Amino acid sequence: MSNGKAGRVVVLMSGGVDSSVAALLLKREGVDLLGLTLVLAGHGPVEEAARVCSALDIPHSVLDLSGAFEEAVVEPFRESYRRGETPSPCVECNAALKFGLAWDLSEATLHFDAMASGHYARTGRDGQGPFLARGLDRERDQSYFLYALPLGRLARLRLPLGSLEKPAVRQLAREAGLPASEKPDSMDLCFTSQGDYRSLLEKGDFVKGPVSSLEGKVLGEHQGLSGYTVGQRKGLGVAAAEPLYVARIDRARNTLFVAPREALMKSRVTAVRVNVLKPEALEQGDLLFGKIRSTGEPSPCRVARWEGVRLTVDFDEPVFAPAPGQKLVLYDAREQVVAGGTIQA
Repeated sequence: MSNGKAGRVVVLMSGGVDSSVAALLLKREGVDLLGLTLVLAGHGPVEEAARVCSALDIPHSVLDLSGAFEEAVVEPFRESYRRGETPSPCVECNAALKFGLAWDLSEATLHFDAMASGHYARTGRDGQGPFLARGLDRERDQSYFLYALPLGRLARLRLPLGSLEKPAVRQLAREAGLPASEKPDSMDLCFTSQGDYRSLLEKGDFVKGPVSSLEGKVLGEHQGLSGYTVGQRKGLGVAAAEPLYVARIDRARNTLFVAPREALMKSRVTAVRVNVLKPEALEQGDLLFGKIRSTGEPSPCRVARWEGVRLTVDFDEPVFAPAPGQKLVLYDAREQVVAGGTIQA
C-alpha cells in the first residue's frame, strides 16, 4: 500500500527524456515511486524504460495493452479518416488508455495514490477544485491532448514538467546522467513506424476520384479521400491562379472539394462528445479562449450554446478550417481547461 509522506506514485515511463525527468523530480521529492511502461502496439520501449528506472533505483513494471490499443485507438482512427474526418488519436489514447484502462488496472494491483507522466501541462487545485492548465513551455504544451481526462482523476494526476521548458528538462537529465538525456523527441503518432498515418490505412481506402471547386467545377483527380484532411494545401495535384485548400470531403460522391483560404475561415464552431472540467465557466456569453488545433495560441471566443450534448462557440475572429474530427478545447483567462470536444461539421 501507500508508503511515505507523499504516498505511492506510479509514473508512466516511455524511456524518453520527458518521462525520465518526471520520474527524477518525483524521486527527489522522496515519494514511493514505481515506473510503469505501457505496451501499446505489440511492442514498447520496455528496455529503455527499464534502464532509466534502474538508473533511478526505482522498481519497474510493464502493462501490455496492445489489444485494447488497437480496439480503442487505432481502429477508431481508421474509421474517422474513412468518414473524411481529421482524428486526434493522442486525445483518445490519453483518455481511454493511459489515464483510463491503464489507471484502472494498475490501481487494482499496484495500489497507488497518484499517477504521473512527462506531459507538458499543469495540474493543481484552487477554490473550485482540481484543474488542468496549460504548461509553461508554450511550444510543447499538451493540455490540448489531456482535456478528455475525467475530472475525478485530476486531483490524483501529477505532471512534474508543467512548469518547465524543454531545455531545462534536458539539462536536468544531463546533470543526473540519465540514459535518455540526448534521446530525440518521440513522434505524436506513436503507433506508426514512420510517423505516417497512411501506413495504417488499407489499399481500399485510396480510390481515385474528382477534385472539385465548391461551385462544382472539376479541377483534377485525387488519389483517395483518406489521404486528405480539411485545410490541407499540399499534394492536391491541381493548378489554379491562387492557392487552394481542402474545404470538404464528400464520401458519398468520392469527391474532394477545394477552395481559396477565405472560404475556410469560420467564426462558429460546434463540438460534440464534450468533456467538461469547469462547468461554471460555460454560461452563455462567457468569454473563453479556444483552440481547434494543438499548436498556436488560444483565440477569444464566447459560448453561444451549451445544451449538455453540443457545445457551440463564436470566435471573435474567424479561425481557419475547423475540421470534423478535430478537437475544440476551451480555456479560461487563467489558462485552465474549461471543456473540450470533437468538432462536428
